[in-house]
Amino acid sequence: MSLAEKTALVTGGGRGIGRAIAERLHADGARVVVTGRNRERLDEVAAAVGGEAVPMDMADRASIAAGLEAIAERVGRVDILVNNAGIAPGAPLHRVTDEIWDQVMAINATGPFLLCRALIPAMAKAGWGRVVNVASIAGLTGQAYTLPYCASKHAVIGMTRALAAELGPTGVTINAVCPGWVATDMATDAIDRIAATTKRSADEARATLESVSPQRRLVEASEVAHLVASLCAEEARGVHGQAIPIDGGTVLK
Repeated sequence: MSLAEKTALVTGGGRGIGRAIAERLHADGARVVVTGRNRERLDEVAAAVGGEAVPMDMADRASIAAGLEAIAERVGRVDILVNNAGIAPGAPLHRVTDEIWDQVMAINATGPFLLCRALIPAMAKAGWGRVVNVASIAGLTGQAYTLPYCASKHAVIGMTRALAAELGPTGVTINAVCPGWVATDMATDAIDRIAATTKRSADEARATLESVSPQRRLVEASEVAHLVASLCAEEARGVHGQAIPIDGGTVLK
């Protein structure tokens, strides 16, 4: 599979799933732009993939606008958009403040909407484009103590399906990938919270997350990156408007 002469934008590309996606798309021939809030991490990834680093705070509309302007000046049209940036704070309902709700929805749902609105029209005009939204199995099910996260990921999947219906004849495909627990910093943070709350060891807390999957393991970031890259291939043009779990069988549909 070759993505030569295609330009890919990966949000939250400085670490974890985003970095793995950036590396995989580069390996498949794409020119890669990574965005995020940590400039040092972005520069490291950009150097590794021979791409571009553009600071962008997905919770800040002005930052997004400035980032899009910089991308247009430096690389031109974006052919592949991967909306990966996200946060997942955990709290029971009574501890979900307005600030937490607003921040999660801004980064996880509004940011992807703004990028889709800004970048898809040019893809449609060119007759080719790929949009992959990194959602979560939390967008397919309900999970306790993750109200804002679940709501935001349901919103991303709803947006994906609505845009798929709208974009059908344009040559642009849009899909969502829905990871379960992935071996990244986000999982490490969850393990630490579980250990602190339950007074169990880190190994026991990790086993709790692993037990959610029938495969009894965490998914690797490289596996998510493989799925994302596969959806960008020309041969995947018939895959459209889907929310695809990659979770070791946790959600059996």
